[in-house]
Amino acid sequence: MCRGISVHRGLNPWLLSVCAALWLALSALAFPVDAEAQPFWQQGRQNPLSTQPAPPNFTELAKALQPAVVNISTKQQEVRPSEDSPMEFFERFFGGPGRRRRRRPGQGSGFIISQDGYIVTNYHVIEDAADIKVTLTTRQQFNAKLIGGDAKTDLALLKIEADEQLPTVPAGNSDQLEVGEWVMAIGNPFGLGHTVTTGIVSAKGRTIGAGPYDDFIQTDASINPGNSGGPLFNMRGEVIGINTAIVPQGQGIGFAIPSNMTLNILRQLSGEGKVTRGWLGVAIQQLSPELMQAFKLENNNGALIADVIADSPAKKAGLKRGDIIVGFNGEKVQESSELPRLVATMPPGTSATVDIIREGKTLSVPVILGTLEEDDTQAVAKAKPSDVEVSLGLRVEPITPDIATSLKLENTDGVVVSGVDANGPAAEAGLRRGDVVREINRLPISDLDDYETITSNLRTDTTVLLLLVERRGSNLYVALKPEEAG
Repeated sequence: MCRGISVHRGLNPWLLSVCAALWLALSALAFPVDAEAQPFWQQGRQNPLSTQPAPPNFTELAKALQPAVVNISTKQQEVRPSEDSPMEFFERFFGGPGRRRRRRPGQGSGFIISQDGYIVTNYHVIEDAADIKVTLTTRQQFNAKLIGGDAKTDLALLKIEADEQLPTVPAGNSDQLEVGEWVMAIGNPFGLGHTVTTGIVSAKGRTIGAGPYDDFIQTDASINPGNSGGPLFNMRGEVIGINTAIVPQGQGIGFAIPSNMTLNILRQLSGEGKVTRGWLGVAIQQLSPELMQAFKLENNNGALIADVIADSPAKKAGLKRGDIIVGFNGEKVQESSELPRLVATMPPGTSATVDIIREGKTLSVPVILGTLEEDDTQAVAKAKPSDVEVSLGLRVEPITPDIATSLKLENTDGVVVSGVDANGPAAEAGLRRGDVVREINRLPISDLDDYETITSNLRTDTTVLLLLVERRGSNLYVALKPEEAG
């Protein structure tokens, strides 16, 4: 190779560098060194991970599971414009068809969970459907009856009547699912018929803003329109998720409802056709680093109570605004989003224990859960947290009767924010004109005099101020950093 090339004037420097690189590579093979000291690209053959088995063979698994996965087609009714609309008048005047309903077709997936014909799918697949048809892999088609649905978790239970026992799939334990584990999705994407896709679990506990009980499994197994309601299997052939959402602008990003979340929901739907949830009655927010500092906490685990609803179970149990819920009935609460899920899984009338931090002390408070009404948005409402790196750049004024009427305030204690500097730190904090400041550093404010007294006594080295603010009927805490503190 390069050994026969003599060095002389005019030899291409590039050729010399190539020869040198080849010589170094041959030397490394002749005189190996410790694998830990070798560059990454030289360790491939010695890497113990390279001896791991290839991805599993999904063939037999797909054959066994596909018969229990079904196609769901719907016809949804859409109402034409009302008789008072210009279009309705135009159609009737010129002999048009007049007011009527038009049926819009839809496609989705589902899976059989009992031999007598109970089928699970997504609620959004059958929502407002006039007709629901289920097609098996054998091409048998059945009219399906809606047993019950739950929009908040996007689950629905259907029933078909067949002459023979139907194939089913078993439920798996989604809590035991590990990130990186192989999974397989079966469904009916784009209405093309049954297809199988595979991938791994990318993440768990994802919150995507779909509802108050978000706790999704994220997977890179291809989930497309029409897969909704289909099962996500582990390698034991158990359903560990129900495929329900995708990120349209991202490839390989799909979300599934964990199977363990569905069990109690399906149990209630099969018995009563609806879901009844426990209710605590608090508005909560996530602890920001500033709020953590203001409450003198060691970490930001937990859900901060921003408000306690009157006559709620929380109020009767003695929970207070400013308490930090760190546990519920033996389960730790690390993120505020976890609390609504934990409460909702328990039936009304259940006795539970709420672990809180109050004024630096840990307490356990017994509570008897109430019933969450479907239109009770306060029960799961979350107060909006403040932005980070905030300060006291705001102007306030007294709450006059006119202001109280304009803001629909029942409680006139406090001061109202009359303005914020658009280029200052208050605007960055998210404070708005019309916000009502009720407390500063846990001290109540009844009027402008209280506000001025408290603020005038603040030290210049104060690192964080804690404000309780009312906005549009909901309370939230805001942690502020004065400019003097940097």
